[in-house]
Amino acid sequence: MTELRVYLPLHDLQPQFAAYLATARRTQGYPVFTKEHSLLIEVAPALSIHRIVDLALKAVEDMEPGIVYTERNFGLLELHSERLEDVETAGRAVLKGIGAKAEDRLAPSILFHDIIEDVADRHSTILNRSREASMIVPGQSLLVYEMTPALFACAAANEAERAVPTLTIVDVQMIGASGRVFLAGESEALHQARERITETLESIKGRAK
Repeated sequence: MTELRVYLPLHDLQPQFAAYLATARRTQGYPVFTKEHSLLIEVAPALSIHRIVDLALKAVEDMEPGIVYTERNFGLLELHSERLEDVETAGRAVLKGIGAKAEDRLAPSILFHDIIEDVADRHSTILNRSREASMIVPGQSLLVYEMTPALFACAAANEAERAVPTLTIVDVQMIGASGRVFLAGESEALHQARERITETLESIKGRAK
């Protein structure tokens, strides 16, 4: 049996988040571009993700897989296309093939969030050393946000950037036990971004763990 853990369509990928997804460290397959549409899926057991890939790509031949990844317990897939209808068709084929509905996914759980104002020089140095996106500048404020399952960090980052295009995506940790987003900017803008992330996560319906 395949357990659907995450089923996450993302529409109109924003510039910074699309650039993050397209980095060589993150994308093993086809890079994604701004304004494309994406579908992220996480399943268990991990190797069952290859059946998901097969279902999606046979339903829509032109779909481009950006990430196919198996960790210890879970497998994940990122697909994208310029055509929203292609993403929707691929998604329906996957759900039908494993006998699931989108609402069978896990509901996001918010673990923690905070806004640190006027980040110190040495703090920014530590943050920038391990970053996968852009840099935080000393004196900026920092929004940190953590949730489970980890893939929902993608929705958090994309919707935060949509709401506040001036913020900086410092890092998006989308694989592992939990997802984490690090955003930099003015404090007022980060408060807006935090509200949008919370609204987005709370709007995603699913089952309890």
